[in-house]
Amino acid sequence: MSPSRSPSLRQLLRVKPGSKVRLAGIDPNETHGRGKQGSAAELATGLERLTNLQDRIWAEQKHPVLIVLQGIDAAGKDGSVTHVMSAFNPMGCTVTSFKVPTPLELAHDYLWRTHQRVPGKGEIAIFNRSHYEDVLVVRVHDIVPKKVWAERYDQINAFESLLASSGTTIIKFFLLIDKDEQKARLT
Repeated sequence: MSPSRSPSLRQLLRVKPGSKVRLAGIDPNETHGRGKQGSAAELATGLERLTNLQDRIWAEQKHPVLIVLQGIDAAGKDGSVTHVMSAFNPMGCTVTSFKVPTPLELAHDYLWRTHQRVPGKGEIAIFNRSHYEDVLVVRVHDIVPKKVWAERYDQINAFESLLASSGTTIIKFFLLIDKDEQKARLT
């Protein structure tokens, strides 16, 4: 980035792999100078670009893409899938919302159900919530002992490394809203 150019929204919001993030230090209301009304043209251009990229990915049948959406309830995961991901042709795109594990899923290791839904070459898979729930929820609700959930961090990193080394592009989004906004959206 040259000193005369201001950083792009992508640069402002991107977290470098391996770096640590403190959510308490991030203002969830920060818009970085953008408003809903003024962003319509930029959104339309972005959606068109996503459509073109998916067409190329589908035609080449070489590259799987995994999009992971995480955030608290009402953060906008469903809206992102409905709105932004509308650029994708459903023939080459799947959306999985991970809910409470089924008996079949519970009969396997905790990553089994996730691995079943990763994209094949030429496909885009969207995880509305994901394998991170198997650390977050079980930790918050004290479902499994610390020894179990603590090991899952390394296991999830190894799982994602396996996917990446097999050619899968993984793009993660954490949608952040504050508790007041969450309450307003849920009422």
